[in-house]
Amino acid sequence: GEGVDGLLGQRVAMLSYRGFAELDVVARDRLVPLPAELDGADVPAEPLACAVNVARRAAVQPGDEVVVLGIGFLGALLLSLLRDARPGRIVAVSRRRAARDLAARMGADEVLSYEEATAWAGRHEDGTADVVIESTGAQRPLEVATWLCRIRGRLVVAGYHQDGPRSVDMRLWNWRGIDVINAHERSPQTYVEGMREGLQRLADGRLDLEPLITHRMPLADIQRAFEIADRRDGGFLKAVVLP
Repeated sequence: GEGVDGLLGQRVAMLSYRGFAELDVVARDRLVPLPAELDGADVPAEPLACAVNVARRAAVQPGDEVVVLGIGFLGALLLSLLRDARPGRIVAVSRRRAARDLAARMGADEVLSYEEATAWAGRHEDGTADVVIESTGAQRPLEVATWLCRIRGRLVVAGYHQDGPRSVDMRLWNWRGIDVINAHERSPQTYVEGMREGLQRLADGRLDLEPLITHRMPLADIQRAFEIADRRDGGFLKAVVLP
């Protein structure tokens, strides 16, 4: 359009709320050019930005014991991102066997089912982990996260809790003096900065999304894509919808 300079003809990531529209209008400061190294690659940049921002808010320190509950796309990405902080140990917790196998490939030092994580918590009266990240958006993982978080530890809520109220053990939160971090950003600029950092990590090879993109489907099949995502069919983690 008139007055536009730069970015013409370039592939970009963008922060928009019309992700399946054929055409869109987006402010220049909500666009991030894709590095040349990503030409031809499928890049779900907004969820990538979420993972980058959650990792930043988690503030993992060298030597920390870290637990990630829920190994979907977000949880699996976090396992890789958190390695940069040089934690002492990363434990992944998931109900699905396939997800636990993926967690081991993505860098988890130990993988547990929820039953195993609950038993582990029962053996440590005052919790054990320095940082616990809940990335499921469900009630039970929030409970297990509380049990695992040590005195003066950090509980990071990264899951999107959108299906109703949640109950938390406030007595335990109080007793242990837990720091609770709601790692959901609402600043567009923070989202864009997360995109920029995540894209650079992909471009220089520090991150690899290919193992996490399990389905590629045409726009005409978008309803089936949503159904697969809802049921988690066929080892689903992330679908890319193609024009």
